[in-house]
Amino acid sequence: MACVNVANVTVLDNPARFDNPFQFEITFEVLEDFLTDDLEWKLVYVGSAESDEFDQEIDSVLVAPQGRGPYKFVFQGDPPDPRRIPPNDLLGVTVILLSCYYKEKEFIRVGYYVNTEYDSSELNEAPPELPLYDRLTRNILADKPRVTRYQIDWQ
Repeated sequence: MACVNVANVTVLDNPARFDNPFQFEITFEVLEDFLTDDLEWKLVYVGSAESDEFDQEIDSVLVAPQGRGPYKFVFQGDPPDPRRIPPNDLLGVTVILLSCYYKEKEFIRVGYYVNTEYDSSELNEAPPELPLYDRLTRNILADKPRVTRYQIDWQ
């Protein structure tokens, strides 16, 4: 049985400019008193479906639960570096992954589709050969997360 229940994840500041920080309000509940280690939350931006070499770890944060009960915090991470994303994968749909680990074991992953496009229909219909990074916007499909839970040994 899981010792931590992630009750809700709310995507904040969405849609947004591509260069705005990612922000997620995370609500979880600790169900047992014996958790001795921190929970590690990680945010990864998938730069290309073709290879994980373009994945960017946006940020990670340690949260130290102080016993049973509900917890809430805002996880904010810098945007991905668009120059590290292959030009053919910069526009369109990709994924951002929010994962939580206990003792280096992942027990939940929440994935969201992210659509990146230009801020004008003219640029979207005829994208420039060289990307205009300052004109990019992103929209996280917040109402359709993919949640995967993993059984781990909590001891």
